[in-house]
Amino acid sequence: MFGENRVLFDDRRQAGRILALAFRELPLPPDAVVLALPRGGVPVAYEVAAACGLPLDILAVRKLGAPGEEELAMGAIASGGALVVNARVLQALSIPEENVRAFAAGEQAQLEEDERAWRNGLPALDFSGRPVVLVDDGLATGATMSAAARAVRPRAREVVIAVPVGAPSTCRALLAEADRLVAAAQPHPFESVGRFYRNFDPTTDAEVVALLAQARGNRQAVPAA
Repeated sequence: MFGENRVLFDDRRQAGRILALAFRELPLPPDAVVLALPRGGVPVAYEVAAACGLPLDILAVRKLGAPGEEELAMGAIASGGALVVNARVLQALSIPEENVRAFAAGEQAQLEEDERAWRNGLPALDFSGRPVVLVDDGLATGATMSAAARAVRPRAREVVIAVPVGAPSTCRALLAEADRLVAAAQPHPFESVGRFYRNFDPTTDAEVVALLAQARGNRQAVPAA
């Protein structure tokens, strides 16, 4: 669909509209719920949910940066207590796994507080027994998406991972965490998620709050069938 190693999307909103096209041939079940990984996944997921006529919520996930190398993920946590550990990073930096677990426990309360703040008083959507579509702006290492998938798996009827762009090796690895994975593009070489966006400015807290509120308002404004 796309050429290699070049800008694919103008911004996250456009990426979401392109990603939504992938569900035309294999539509999502009408009772599915779209869960965005904040912050960058929210604008993408907003467009997917709008195009597919599905409700939107968030699932807070946080990368656990290695000491002194915060951009290097030694693991990730998701609301609900799911933890994913990057064994290769721990081994390379000689970090005991129990240290990561202790650090994750300390981060969990802040993560769930952030999630409540992003909802800004909106209730969490109950996705128990429903298909869940996990959306982010891209997949690099896959640590945060893996944590998200493990967090929803016990309650979801089906787990679908959906991203505009992902590293091919990461997409293959994440197939073990989901029932289906949809990536609009899997370019090689990959480099980084931001490489494929013309505008990859950070999504703000205010944008997250506004988009979630708008998504709920849009659905409430639709007359019942």
